[in-house]
Amino acid sequence: MPKEKLTDADYEGLSNLRYTLRRFMDFSTSAAHGEGLPPQQHQALLAIRGYREGEAMTVGKLAERLLIAPHSATELVGRLVAAGYVRRRTDPADRRRQTLELTDKADDVLERLTAIHLTEIREMAPRLIDILMRLQEAREANA
Repeated sequence: MPKEKLTDADYEGLSNLRYTLRRFMDFSTSAAHGEGLPPQQHQALLAIRGYREGEAMTVGKLAERLLIAPHSATELVGRLVAAGYVRRRTDPADRRRQTLELTDKADDVLERLTAIHLTEIREMAPRLIDILMRLQEAREANA
C-alpha cells in the first residue's frame, strides 16, 4: 500500500480535531469538579450507567472501558463505594464475580453532568463534523 502524502490540510485538520477534543475534555473535567467528582470517577460512573452489552458491569469490564489496569479499576471502585456512588453485588450466576451498580446519589450527579455534556456536544457537533469531513475529503482527494 503506497504511503499517503500528507498535506498542510492534514496537519491543520488533525491539529483542529485534537484542539476541539481537548476543549471538550477540559469542559468535562471542570464540570466533574463542579459536582465534587474527580474526572476519572465521573468517567467510571458514566461507563457503569452506559454499559448495555447484556450483562452487568464488573470491575474487569470497567477497567477495559476506561483503558486502565484491573488493579487501578479495583481501587477506583473502592473510592466510589466509599463515597456512596456505587454498590458491589455478588453475581448470582458466578459467585466469584462482583457486579457494580450505581446508587441514587450517583444517578443524581450523573444526570446533571450528562445533561450539560450533551448540550456541550450538541454545540460542538457542527465543528467536529466539519473537521472530520475535511479530513475525509482530503484523504479522498489524495487517493
